[in-house]
Amino acid sequence: MTERIKVAVAGARGRMGREVVKMVLQDETLELVAAVSPSAGGVDAGILAGVAACGVIAAADLESALSSAKADVLVDFSIPQVGYENARIAIMHGVRPVIGTTGINQDQMQELDKLCQERRIGALIAPNFSIGAILMMKFAAEASKYMPHLEIIEYHGDQKLDAPSGTSIKTAELISEARGELRQGNPNEEEIIEGSRGGYYNGFRIHSVRLPGVFAQQEVVFGAFGQTLKIRHDSYDRAGYMPGVNHAVKKVMTYEGLIYGFEHIME
Repeated sequence: MTERIKVAVAGARGRMGREVVKMVLQDETLELVAAVSPSAGGVDAGILAGVAACGVIAAADLESALSSAKADVLVDFSIPQVGYENARIAIMHGVRPVIGTTGINQDQMQELDKLCQERRIGALIAPNFSIGAILMMKFAAEASKYMPHLEIIEYHGDQKLDAPSGTSIKTAELISEARGELRQGNPNEEEIIEGSRGGYYNGFRIHSVRLPGVFAQQEVVFGAFGQTLKIRHDSYDRAGYMPGVNHAVKKVMTYEGLIYGFEHIME
């Protein structure tokens, strides 16, 4: 029997973290060896996730958890303020980070990639692990070659900490690679209320909607003479991200260096 991949979960008390814990416990090829949540108070990770106790007690500190757990992979869905530091700590312990937390900038990613190369381990930073969302991004990038006038509208709950979303930024990056910069609209346009036209990115706009009752949706709207095209993805449950997270945990064991974007490991 192939040795199981040992997984640590940061942000284990959070909504995404609980889903990751359940996913790991349900996969016979994976083994949960650590769970980290500063506010969990030493509760069993299984209990935190709403399933049976699993014998892994949530730790308050990532450094100490990784020192004793001998994990292969760290899955982090904590908060933007600690995503980079958690990834760095993991790599320093020889643990491969799979990061779903947004807010890590290009300079930080370059540094993490260098650390991974030095230790000959892999890492993944992905704004979205949903297969449908990745396809939405790919389709939007392809469409932008033929219909270059577009805007992105993303919808999330009112407690989301960052705007625009990591998914919309990644979508914008893929579109920009495909179509180049094109400044849209009337050059004499006047924004009467500041921010009403959304955030500017490479010639087009990104709009962030934050409302209670909303989970996660994004649409890319294309306009051309006499027609429009809308490419939209809707997420209804966090469990929908777990097949992608599962694939990422296994795939990150097979390469060296940092990869940004789940689309690069979908095959």
